[in-house]
Amino acid sequence: MLYIVSFVLAQHFLALFMQTFFHHRYSAHKMFTMSKFWEKFFYLCSWIFQGASYLSPYTYGKMHRMHHVYADTEKDVHSPKHDKSLWKMMIKTKDIYTAIHEGEFEMEERFLGELPSWKSFDDFAHGWVSRLLWAVVYASFYYVFATEWWMWLFLPINLMMSPIHGAIINWFAHKIGYRNHKVEDTSTNIFPIEIIMMGEGLHNNHHKMGTRANFAQKWFEFDPSYMVILILHGFRIIRLKK
Repeated sequence: MLYIVSFVLAQHFLALFMQTFFHHRYSAHKMFTMSKFWEKFFYLCSWIFQGASYLSPYTYGKMHRMHHVYADTEKDVHSPKHDKSLWKMMIKTKDIYTAIHEGEFEMEERFLGELPSWKSFDDFAHGWVSRLLWAVVYASFYYVFATEWWMWLFLPINLMMSPIHGAIINWFAHKIGYRNHKVEDTSTNIFPIEIIMMGEGLHNNHHKMGTRANFAQKWFEFDPSYMVILILHGFRIIRLKK
């Protein structure tokens, strides 16, 4: 049981960090800069940690920029205000994401600039061969370490980790919580869930200040990902923008 829980938790935090650090704060918002070497390094890390639920940083960046511009309007890619259930919102998000990735969704020019791109690797990591390989890896781990049948019930979490993260923030951080800022959308902060969501739960703060690398603002708020970002900045792996 300990091995299974540790595996799920490790993937949760590592996959979520890559999503908030590389996909969200770097690709979509360009809160810091990095060299092409480190860009490819974090592409690789995204694939390793997100695994079967790998998201393309290039595609995610475009889609997330669109979300900020059209938050809670009919053009929003995911909005509890217009999607009647969590499941419908997830399906809509998946369909739009897939259309953007396959070039079947017409994007406005303003969403396309300065995105990290590694097309050859992205095509492989995003493909079904890669996803099936990761599913085999996960199933093999469970085969070795699962001592009871019910432990296999955790396997779908590993397979769907990235969509689960997106559903938590894009649904509940517009439904419950508190607001530091009056903005035109329904974004909220969900304390203390923000901590286990690597700062992503400070959604209202982020929607007010979309280019601020530290999502925390009040004295009691904490953004774990920003602490790692400061370390990476200190080692000159990335350079925070002033």
